[in-house]
Amino acid sequence: MTGSAGGCPVCEAPVLAGDTFCEACGHALGAPACAACGAAAVDAEGYCERCGARQPTGRDHAEIVLPATPHGAAAALTDRGLRRSRNEDAVALLEAEGSIVTVVCDGVGSSPRADEAAAAATETASAALARGLPHEEAFELAGRAVSKLATSLDDAPACTYLAAVVRPDGGVTLGWAGDTRAYLLPAGTLLTEDDVVETGEITAWLGADAEDAGPHVRTLAPGTRGLLLICSDGLWRYLDGYHFPTSGTPLEMAREMLRHALASGGQDNVTIALIPLGEAHG
Repeated sequence: MTGSAGGCPVCEAPVLAGDTFCEACGHALGAPACAACGAAAVDAEGYCERCGARQPTGRDHAEIVLPATPHGAAAALTDRGLRRSRNEDAVALLEAEGSIVTVVCDGVGSSPRADEAAAAATETASAALARGLPHEEAFELAGRAVSKLATSLDDAPACTYLAAVVRPDGGVTLGWAGDTRAYLLPAGTLLTEDDVVETGEITAWLGADAEDAGPHVRTLAPGTRGLLLICSDGLWRYLDGYHFPTSGTPLEMAREMLRHALASGGQDNVTIALIPLGEAHG
């Protein structure tokens, strides 16, 4: 006779050694332990079936550093913030034939699987821009990648989009849709315009239910100096009256901005990319 293995971590019904599932509630025995309550009850989607907590992932906080570029170090980070159960932002930062490419996408919270939308758009667009494709084509490819995630127009993941390419000569091109923003530091000059209505809802995004329109594109002339900041609304909503850091490496400055966003409430995911223009920084 098989001995007892104790109780099910979800319903606490008795289970036997060697059982794969709880006969009372159907929970898969041997599941990972929850980081919040300790019960071996984490399901395949990453949620604890006992307390409901979503488990931490590698996307809760991530940092990228390019230590040597034609203009100095560049850095990016993304963080879950304090109020969201998961990070629905995504960021890419890479160097391709002397150019620096960064893409920041913010999953639309009212859409399903918004984190998947942001990840798909970021990966697709950054790869396209690294191959030298123009912003319009990279945007179109990213839009297709996000649209493929939808099972219907009622189940359409969506995200905002902002991409930047900094060429070896210092010229910068930006392409965007939605309310992810770009600034030029140290003055904090806003370089993009939000696609929003007066009530705050965005009017442009990537997804199967998005309007068939291309991105806004802006070019900065070679010789522009400073730091290019790309960020999601998890940071820029807290920038009124904020004094940007003026010293440290790009990663140190990004961490300082993140601390400011968290200290201000951290109500949304926070993503920050900093790229030096014109001269080495940090």
